[in-house]
Amino acid sequence: MGSIETSCASGGGHGPTVNTLPASWYREEGMYELEKRAIFSKRWLCVSHALRFKEVGEFVNFEIAGFKFFVIRDRQKELKAFLNICRHRAYPVIEKGSGEGWSYGLSGNLAKAPRFETVDDFDKTKYSLYPVHLRLDRLGFVWVNLDSANPPTIPWEDHFEGVDKQPRQKDFSMDDFKFDHAWELEGEYNWKAMVDNYNECYHCTTAHPGILATTKLDTYDVKGIKGFIEHYSEPLDSVEHKYGVQPTYFFPNAAILISDGITYLTRFAPKSATSLKLEYEVYRHKDCTQEDFDTMNPFFKQVENEDVGLCNAVQQSLNMDTYIKGPLHPHNEKGVIYFKTLVKDVLYKHMAEEQKVGRKIYPARRTDDNNEEIAEEEAFCRLACDGHSGVKEIPQW
Repeated sequence: MGSIETSCASGGGHGPTVNTLPASWYREEGMYELEKRAIFSKRWLCVSHALRFKEVGEFVNFEIAGFKFFVIRDRQKELKAFLNICRHRAYPVIEKGSGEGWSYGLSGNLAKAPRFETVDDFDKTKYSLYPVHLRLDRLGFVWVNLDSANPPTIPWEDHFEGVDKQPRQKDFSMDDFKFDHAWELEGEYNWKAMVDNYNECYHCTTAHPGILATTKLDTYDVKGIKGFIEHYSEPLDSVEHKYGVQPTYFFPNAAILISDGITYLTRFAPKSATSLKLEYEVYRHKDCTQEDFDTMNPFFKQVENEDVGLCNAVQQSLNMDTYIKGPLHPHNEKGVIYFKTLVKDVLYKHMAEEQKVGRKIYPARRTDDNNEEIAEEEAFCRLACDGHSGVKEIPQW
């Protein structure tokens, strides 16, 4: 990761031109499926903040790249995360409707399985909810990792060490905030188009009149460190309310924007190769007046809506199969360059691992290696779908 950090931090105007990722990377289903296996299945995802789970039993559902899970505060007042999948026949545990009857405790244990008490070898302790790795950082933000390995293959520190100890945040504490509300937008474009857009302000002059009217754009800069990108800028001298704005992007799926009055958490939640949901959590400082809140909150929402319009238009062009790539400015778009490097590094390494073992690798997939029948049936499916089973012989039915 050291070489990646250097490539962004230097970011000057020297060296060969760096291009965008090819348009095909923003629309092809096969690329999206690889991203699900290589990125969203095993990288740490920032999803919320502990302030959103004040009471025992409070929970929030999430869906990112097709993976459904939830975070809940249990009776010991600890935060836990689980896949939103019943261990019976896979109905979502937390869903509108009555479901199928199995019920679980706040710690994920199977509490009730109607009529299974008559099944001699049924053991409730073997059918708890599938746990999801969860971590709180120093500021209280909630991170999860869907990797089925225990411990997860990638330690949080490998990519986010220091992200919660940025010098510019030394006097910042989320203890001074409270959860205010959540809202969302839909986008008909690839998740990477949104991340590209987030990590540069090259387009701000023409696309964001509000930013242009409040920010010294010549002071805008980014710094890529491991798995995150810090954003820096200064307000115009003429701006009456100079809110300190400190955005940070977390690869792959989230960003936080810290200001004097509001903290914004954004989740980029892919739905398909060419669509996503943008999910926002708004936290309000205890000293933020209603007047200031009514100024800042609509401002940030306006910028987000403007970006959705931009990215929708970009994706329409990417889908036409006429544009292939474009040049990136070595300074004004170095955040995009850094993000591109992160994406390629992760995907290339995962693909190499798959080629080495001769099959696709699904880090988030839960397995039951001790069940011979399941192993046989899974092998048959791999043979039918991929032409490779991973076993020497398929038993006859």
